[in-house]
Amino acid sequence: MPEPTEERLSYRLITGPDTRDFCERISNALAEGYVLHGSPSATFNGTDVIVAQAVVLPAAVASADAAVANAVDELENDEDEAAFEGHA
Repeated sequence: MPEPTEERLSYRLITGPDTRDFCERISNALAEGYVLHGSPSATFNGTDVIVAQAVVLPAAVASADAAVANAVDELENDEDEAAFEGHA
């Protein structure tokens, strides 16, 4: 696995013509520890099929999931407290 020259981004959208080179770029990202995120997209520009695939680092997904879970917990706690305001 090649060493990155700078800090890896948590999210990348890889785009390009639907060629072997594009597939190699996706394969390299997977080898670097990224995972596919969502379905690929494709369009036709009149000459070539252009494709796109999002990739994310698993740690970024886990961090985002934890942040969402915490936000939901906070909302539920706020709703519970508001439901009991003014009640004896």
